[in-house]
Amino acid sequence: MAFTSLKGLSLYDKVTGSWGRCAVIGVPMVFLLAVFLLPFMVVFKISVSEMETVTFSEVLTWAEGVILLKVNLGNYISLTQDSLYLQTYLSSLEFAAITTAICLLIAYPFAYFMARSPADKRPALLMLVMLPFWTSFLLRVYAWKMLLADSGVFNNMAMALGLISEPIKMMNTPFSLVLGMVYTYVPFMILPLYANLVKMDLRLLEAALDLGATPWQAFWRITVPLSKNGIIAGSMLVFIPCVGEFVIPELLGGPQTLMIGRVLWDEFFSNNDWPMAATVAVVMVLLIIVPLALFNKHQAETAGGGRA
Repeated sequence: MAFTSLKGLSLYDKVTGSWGRCAVIGVPMVFLLAVFLLPFMVVFKISVSEMETVTFSEVLTWAEGVILLKVNLGNYISLTQDSLYLQTYLSSLEFAAITTAICLLIAYPFAYFMARSPADKRPALLMLVMLPFWTSFLLRVYAWKMLLADSGVFNNMAMALGLISEPIKMMNTPFSLVLGMVYTYVPFMILPLYANLVKMDLRLLEAALDLGATPWQAFWRITVPLSKNGIIAGSMLVFIPCVGEFVIPELLGGPQTLMIGRVLWDEFFSNNDWPMAATVAVVMVLLIIVPLALFNKHQAETAGGGRA
């Protein structure tokens, strides 16, 4: 197929192509500006303002021909000095990392099995992965309270079978919190891994076996490295929402498993300290942007290496 060079195009075609490229790039940029950047700037403005009766002090003011910039950084300083916030951030990152690791351990074999299944069986397996999304997220999480309670299904079954003599404390513990988050977010790990593994060229594994590699060596040296993009994408899809999770810690975690989402709720609605709550939210967003930036950098390096 022959392609026409830009020199052979008419002025109308050049202008139309230029506007088309601008529209393709501009529409997503406008969307991000409207739903992310502008709300984030509003939250940031509140975080550097002082709380008045029902309003917030202005950051930029105009008086007698002079622009005054009044930025209150006291909340950010208090955030670094209060051990409660630091412990909460560390706790949120720790629970998110543990959940991500467990989801990866569960999802990888499942995604591998789906990718190696017959092509006519894969839609049914994908349907099973997405089936929980047909039920309300809140109902699915709340159902775990009935299962993990002291007089819940698991304890009653274990006592009936004679495995335990008294109920095991499972609710309102780190165990119940991690279990609920793993149950909720493991599909987000399975789907990127499956999309990556199903496209892998199986002839590479056949060549490795022909050259004397064992199935285990072929898996670690070929399958895992080639599925690295799926692992990273799935980890980001699990880790990022887990950091700011509120519903699962509230219903399953209890007061001793404090996470940043609960702190935000308390600052907004219990303490009514919106500037401090906005400060906590800004720092949380920055914590989420860092892994996203690293992921984008890895994707760009991978794409650059592939073109080279």
